[in-house]
Amino acid sequence: MKVPTNLRFLMKMMAGALLVSGALALAQTKPPSRQESKKEYERLIYSVRGPDLYRAHCAACHGSGGKGDGPLAPALKAKPADLTALAKNNGGKFSAERVGKFITGEEISASHGSREMPVWGPIFHQIEDDRDFGNVRIQNLVKYLESIQQK
Repeated sequence: MKVPTNLRFLMKMMAGALLVSGALALAQTKPPSRQESKKEYERLIYSVRGPDLYRAHCAACHGSGGKGDGPLAPALKAKPADLTALAKNNGGKFSAERVGKFITGEEISASHGSREMPVWGPIFHQIEDDRDFGNVRIQNLVKYLESIQQK
């Protein structure tokens, strides 16, 4: 699926805004300089690593530990999901397929009402201009989410 250039720009800007707000809220020390923020932003945005993707795209709402307590959570209509309880809430089984479909926007739970969470599938597929690592990003993010499940 090819996304128009102006929509790609908007998606990158939205991802950047979430990253910067999340990074500043999660920082334990002084805020990074403008140059440090730009370097970290670009490293996280172009990364295909699950933990980096989580920090860049999820932590602002879901929190650094995945409990649904991110710095942007109070501004949302619905509390973000506790991502550490996905397996627990699914009879003890983590459904990688279902989680992946929710991230990409292929699955929307009617019982949860309207979706506030961004649909990341198109964004993950349009980061690079010359290749598509979207599926790799989705798989790695899902693996990371599986790794943070409550025991």
